[in-house]
Amino acid sequence: MVKDLFKPSPKFDGIRPFNIYFMRLIYTLIFFVLGKDVWSYIFAHPGGWGENEAVAWSVWAAFSTLALLGIFRTVQMIPILLLEIFYKVLWLILVVYPLWRSAELVGSGVEDTAFAFALVILPILAVPWGYVWQRYILGRSNTPEIA
Repeated sequence: MVKDLFKPSPKFDGIRPFNIYFMRLIYTLIFFVLGKDVWSYIFAHPGGWGENEAVAWSVWAAFSTLALLGIFRTVQMIPILLLEIFYKVLWLILVVYPLWRSAELVGSGVEDTAFAFALVILPILAVPWGYVWQRYILGRSNTPEIA
C-alpha cells in the first residue's frame, strides 16, 4: 500500500521504503550515467595519463562502480551518497557561489557542471537523515547487538 512507503520498516533497519527506493534510483543513475561517461573516457583515452588526471578519473570510476553495490546494499552504501552530497555542495560553495555572486557564472566554463551539481538536491532528499544522525554521528544502531 502507498502509505506503507512512508512508514519505518524493520526490513530496512527502520528506514522508510520511500527512502530506500529513492536511494536505489540515485545509485542507479550514478552507476549508469556517470559510469557510462567515466568508463567510456577511460577506455578511449589515448596514450599516457597525467598524474592528477588519472587520480580524478580513477576516483570517478570507483565512485560509479561502488554505486552498483548501493543498488543491492542500499543502507550499507549510504556513505557513498554522503560523499556525493559533501563534495558537490562544497564545490558549489567554493566555485559556483563566488561566480554567481559576481554575475560571472552564466557563460562560464563552470555553468554546465554547476547545473549538474545542483542536482545534488536529489540525494539530499533521498538520504534518511534521522538514520544517518543516529548511526553515523551518534553511533547508535536500530538493531539489537548480538552477544
